[in-house]
Amino acid sequence: MATIPNKVKSRLIAHVKKYQNILASAKARDVNESDTVTIVKDILCDAFGFDKYTEITSEYAIRGTNVDLAIKIDNSLQMLIEVKAIGLDLKDAHVKQAIDYAANQGTDWVILTNGIIWQVYKVSFAKPISQDVVLQINFLELNLKNENDVENMYLITKEGVSKSALGEYQVQRQVLSRFFIGAILVSDTVLDVIRRELRRLSPNVRIDSDQIKTVLLQEVIKREVTEGEKADEARKKISRAANRTLRKSNKDDGGDTPPAPDCPNNGPDAEPKADD
Repeated sequence: MATIPNKVKSRLIAHVKKYQNILASAKARDVNESDTVTIVKDILCDAFGFDKYTEITSEYAIRGTNVDLAIKIDNSLQMLIEVKAIGLDLKDAHVKQAIDYAANQGTDWVILTNGIIWQVYKVSFAKPISQDVVLQINFLELNLKNENDVENMYLITKEGVSKSALGEYQVQRQVLSRFFIGAILVSDTVLDVIRRELRRLSPNVRIDSDQIKTVLLQEVIKREVTEGEKADEARKKISRAANRTLRKSNKDDGGDTPPAPDCPNNGPDAEPKADD
């Protein structure tokens, strides 16, 4: 996490408690969507630091419809914000609506909120289009004495958005996901390390990488971690990263770049690996 400027911390401390009281009162009165939008817009201005007149656009037009709010910095669209009435629970249909807005606009980031719950989504423009909830904040439960709460708030401040803090947080979160770690655990590189350590413990026992992989997949790692779309995407990204590393290394050495092997197949058709 990037260092949070003191002026940002001070601004958050000065306004979060104020808007916690406003939101609690609005929820008790069950205000409508229009009034909730007004509160959200004020929060974006006072707490998150966006200029109400030049950086926050209401009823932003997208292909014949309108999303409630849009954030622009230096006239560049940063994110869309879909607001629901404060008394409504955020549901899958609301998420789909918000993601559809982002997909139609070609925007990576979209926030769905009822003023109290703020859900931040990263949209992936693969086929089919998908989304990942990167951050969820309950505004009424924020405690700015808690460093984690301050860091989460910073991600959607003007300063954080300007420095792409959300993107960096999303990448860190993705890399530390169980799918990435699961894919790395059964990669050839890690299997070779485990095999070497096991042979050091038992030098007279014949151990090959496929045996280790089988134990990892069947007895150590949960099946949901190594199967499915997210696991496949993790393997693809690890393979691409390996290719980039090889290309860079080869460029530094001045030679040709051999292709990096794909992330290992975890299925029953995986090719056996010869022993040393």
